[in-house]
Amino acid sequence: MAIFRSQGPRRRARAAAVPAALAALVLLASGCAPLMAPPYAADYEALDRLEATRPGMVAVARAQPTDPEDKVNNVRMRSTRLVSPNGSFALYLEEAMRRDLAEISILDPKAPTRIAARILVNELDLGVLNGGGRMEVEIVVTRADTQRLRRTYRAETKFESGYGGAVAVPAGQAEYPRLVRALLRQVYADAQFVAAIRP
Repeated sequence: MAIFRSQGPRRRARAAAVPAALAALVLLASGCAPLMAPPYAADYEALDRLEATRPGMVAVARAQPTDPEDKVNNVRMRSTRLVSPNGSFALYLEEAMRRDLAEISILDPKAPTRIAARILVNELDLGVLNGGGRMEVEIVVTRADTQRLRRTYRAETKFESGYGGAVAVPAGQAEYPRLVRALLRQVYADAQFVAAIRP
């Protein structure tokens, strides 16, 4: 961890804020080009709790819907569009699950237990002073063609927004991986999901 002198962090924070604000202003003035969703980061406490339940090996099926024109793959932040680095937000979610399950060494593409996800709701509302994210995902777990779980999980997040797009849009952009993390936290903590993936 870097250590700064007493007034250094404030100067650095102001210096970092200026380019970010200028970039946002340029974005808003240039016809609102799409913004890329930041990379997903795991909730390691949630993964530790899931690992402690001794789950079996699992495969992750292709998340749906993959159509980039589907409503859930088009996230609007006022007049700006948020896009997924994976091509669709379904694939963003799928890759997040794969990384999480690989992290606790239970991901196996050949496993008979398969997890399939379908995004039903995927929204960011920038609001005026406070924004929010909302996500709903249907999870289906099967083993050898027998369904063990079908359940819809919901997550909502709140974040500080702003009236001006130069503040609100970057805040919404930064919120997206937190929304996905909140959704997956709900999945991994669910006793029915845990039971469905046990060996």
